Amino acid sequence: MAYDFSSLSKLLAPETVAVVGASANPIRIGGRPISSMLKAGFKGTILPVNPNRDEIQGLPCYKSVADLPGNPDSAIVAVPAVDVIPVIEELGKKGCGCVTLFSAGFAELGDQGRDLQVKLIETVKRYGIRLLGPNTLGAFNALNGYYGTFSSSLDSGYPIPGNIGIASQSGAYGTHLFAVARNRGLGASVLVATGNEADITVGDAIGWMAQSDEVEVICAYLEGFNEPDRLLEALELAREARKPVFVMKVGRSTLGAAAAQSHTATLTGDDAVADAVLAEYGAIRVDQTEDMLDFAYCAHQRIYPSNNTMGFITISGGGGIVASDEAETLGLSMPPMPEDAQKELKELLPISSPVNPLDATAQAINEPSLMEKFTRAALDKGGYTSICGFFTSVGGAPVLVPSVIEALKPIRQEYPDRLMVLCVVAPPDIVKQYEEAGFLVFEDGSRAVRAIHAMGIVGDNFAAAAAGKAPQQALPVVDLPKDTPDEFQSKALLAAAGIAAAPEVAAKTKEEAVSAAEEIGFPVVMKVLSPDILHKSEIGGVRLNIGSAEDVAVAYDALLDAAKTHAPKARVTGVLVAKQLDGGTECFLGVNRDPAFGPVAAFGLGGIFVEILNDVVIHRCPFDEATARKMILSIKGSPILTGARGREPVDIDALAAMLSKLSAFAAAAGPRLKSIDINPVMAMPGSGGAFMLDAVVETDTGLEGDSHGD
Repeated sequence: MAYDFSSLSKLLAPETVAVVGASANPIRIGGRPISSMLKAGFKGTILPVNPNRDEIQGLPCYKSVADLPGNPDSAIVAVPAVDVIPVIEELGKKGCGCVTLFSAGFAELGDQGRDLQVKLIETVKRYGIRLLGPNTLGAFNALNGYYGTFSSSLDSGYPIPGNIGIASQSGAYGTHLFAVARNRGLGASVLVATGNEADITVGDAIGWMAQSDEVEVICAYLEGFNEPDRLLEALELAREARKPVFVMKVGRSTLGAAAAQSHTATLTGDDAVADAVLAEYGAIRVDQTEDMLDFAYCAHQRIYPSNNTMGFITISGGGGIVASDEAETLGLSMPPMPEDAQKELKELLPISSPVNPLDATAQAINEPSLMEKFTRAALDKGGYTSICGFFTSVGGAPVLVPSVIEALKPIRQEYPDRLMVLCVVAPPDIVKQYEEAGFLVFEDGSRAVRAIHAMGIVGDNFAAAAAGKAPQQALPVVDLPKDTPDEFQSKALLAAAGIAAAPEVAAKTKEEAVSAAEEIGFPVVMKVLSPDILHKSEIGGVRLNIGSAEDVAVAYDALLDAAKTHAPKARVTGVLVAKQLDGGTECFLGVNRDPAFGPVAAFGLGGIFVEILNDVVIHRCPFDEATARKMILSIKGSPILTGARGREPVDIDALAAMLSKLSAFAAAAGPRLKSIDINPVMAMPGSGGAFMLDAVVETDTGLEGDSHGD
């Protein structure tokens, strides 16, 4: 579905703005937007509406919306909640295209407020109005002087012109980001705070910024996911436009998740799913404001090295160690310099360490040309896509700054595609000199390395987008049963979608179990069959290494007794007799339906400890075999699958095919599918295949409707 993000232009670039509930007092909610726009030189027309005044802040005031001349592009509404819908009706009749609704008293207050918000949504839809809010702090666009906000953050200064845009579900936190950015000298020119998101969401704001000629870097604050498809389309647009999106998604903790639900009347999805989906669409998730603004600062130069490698030039061995530790933690590659280049640098400065980090020692203080020679060698012969120079307070010494800049500025100009960062402790005027010479400046080496690493991830994402999307996955036809199936029925469902199981038979009598075991061949595994017993091993509902017909008969009785003893109310449909597979590696495949993003598949090493080890990778369904292979090889335990310590590698191709087919099954099954657990899957050595040994398909019996497939 293609969303019309351009409709937000009436919000962020209006020519006429009505302010309903306008105030003559410039510090009141209805007065601040007028005051701010007047001070900023808003290029459009401001139309205050207040029945008790003829003039407000030097502007003609109108008694009602009906009295307004012409049709306002946008309106700011600051009236009590009970008066909102009549005002919206009047604005709709006037042909107003967008409303910013400061008023609170809607869904954030509970059931009564939600009912009023439903009526509000019906009203704006009837007139085709885009609505920001309710309960929003508003929006601004410094590029045209529009300030549709009552935020006091503007009291201490207006935005610095720049290419950063901020989209936030929290008005207070969004303006906090803006204010911190401004105080750091960063140009955050556009802000949209979405409030309750009755209509306009953070996804809409990101989509508009992705299509804007002025915004090049996007920062977003999210508490939950409203209209997730809209958000994902916006993120895809931003990636295609080569605009990085840095997302602070809060609510990781139980307490944080509860607070987010109360604050914005949204549901917070599973945090691991948020991680996976944001990464899939090229957004970079951050945990703190400092990282977000560091990355935005670094990104404003629009240098995004793919296959990123870092060369670190330092005058301090300690600075190099700190940087190397941070790079290793992040997975940022720091390959050594070529041997011949190391030899040349060693001849130039025998006391140096020219490997990487390239330590020019304190001698570079006496000879700034050494900084130039080591940096040039790293770029020319090391071929690093990113360079970080650690010059600490030496680089900030006024007596040395001109010579350092003179030595390094030509290199910046010769390598415009390389990311160049300096770690310098200096007053703002000296930092500005370095920035004007084309360098990014950080005081702290670890922060610099994190920013360099983030730019590499952005570059890889952009390169992947340029390579094109994978062909759309073909979905099978899936017909879920009305009730949750037992293990045998679950496997039959999955087998119809191409997911292989070991040979097995569902036996309803002891005689059928013996006959099945003899036909399959010993040894066999036997398990109690029940849709109500999900963890059979915990109640003694599994028997392994059964090697004779006599043992089958004994195991049959024992399994039924275990079910009767430990789960007396469970529905028992029989006993499963299956071929016992040995010699492979146990894996886990699963699916869970996320409330925001639908079915999400998981992969990890299997067995009873999968939840304890938590070495699991997840991805939104469906996806192709290439993606499945990347998932499998990304877990920490992947060396166990690929042949660690002389083990024969397992059949990764079969595992990838199974995982991809599972994702297609889940996508086709529809909303009645709650979850799938295939644990364990036995991945056999060599090209021996992969087989599900246990499977649980859980359905939602409370939902009606057929499954579907294409």
